[in-house]
Amino acid sequence: MRDLTALPNLNLALVQTTLAWHDRTANLEHFDALLEQARGADLIILPEMFTTGFSMQSETLCEPENGPATKWLKAQAEKLDAVITGSVIIQAADGSHRNRLLWARPDGEVLHYDKRHLFRMAGEHNHYTPGDRQVQFELKGWRVRPLICYDLRFPVWSRDAESTDLLLYTANWPGARRLHWNRLLPARAIENLCYVAAVNRVGTDGKGFTYTGDSQVLDFQGESLLSAGEADGVFHVSLSSAELAAYRTRFPANLDADTFDLH
Repeated sequence: MRDLTALPNLNLALVQTTLAWHDRTANLEHFDALLEQARGADLIILPEMFTTGFSMQSETLCEPENGPATKWLKAQAEKLDAVITGSVIIQAADGSHRNRLLWARPDGEVLHYDKRHLFRMAGEHNHYTPGDRQVQFELKGWRVRPLICYDLRFPVWSRDAESTDLLLYTANWPGARRLHWNRLLPARAIENLCYVAAVNRVGTDGKGFTYTGDSQVLDFQGESLLSAGEADGVFHVSLSSAELAAYRTRFPANLDADTFDLH
C-alpha cells in the first residue's frame, strides 16, 4: 500500500477567467498576463478549450499536435516550473478532431487525455472524436486523473479503481446548469474518496451563453476548500496528503467497491 503521508502537499492554482471567442492569440496573451499570479503552484489549471471558447468549428479552429497552444504550454510550464493543463481543439495524427486536455510538464514532456463524453446537446459528437481511455498522471507522487466538462455527469467513467488522489475537471459549464455542477462535484469527491479540483470559465461566449464560474476544490468528504464564485482571477489552494491518508484509513469504503470493466 502506498504511504500517502510521505508525499508533499500539492499546491494548485485555478485560473477562472473570460475567453475571447475564436481568438487564440488574444487568449494566450490574456493568460500570459494572468499566469504570473500562479507562480508557486505545482499544478496550474486552465478552462476547457481555453484558446477558443467551447466551439463546434473544429475544422477551422483545430491545431496540429505540437501546435501553437502546445508550444505555449511547454514554455509556460518551464517558465513557472509547474505542470500546466487545459483543453484545446487538436487535429490528431489520424486526422480526427479531439477536445484534448494537454498536461505540460516543466521538463518539456506533454501528455494528454481526450474527452470521452461529447456534449450532444451542442452537437459536439458531430464534430469531435471521443477518447477511449482513462488516464492518470503522476505529480510529486500524487495520482491525478483528468476529465473534461460533460464527463462529470457519468459516474462510471469518473469512478476509479486506481486510487486516484485528485480528480481534475476542466470545463465550459454554462450558468443555466450551475446547480448540477455544484451538486455533482461533491458527489465525485465523496464516492472516490479523493480531492476534486474543477475549473470553469466566466463571461459570455460568441453564441450568447453565459458562464458563472464556480471553480472550486473539494476534499474527500465533499467539503469546500476553495470556491471562486463568479470572480475573474487566479485562486490558490494546498492539498494535504496526510489528511487524505488519515481519512482513507478511517473510512476505507473503497475496499467494498464493485469491480467492473470499461469498454
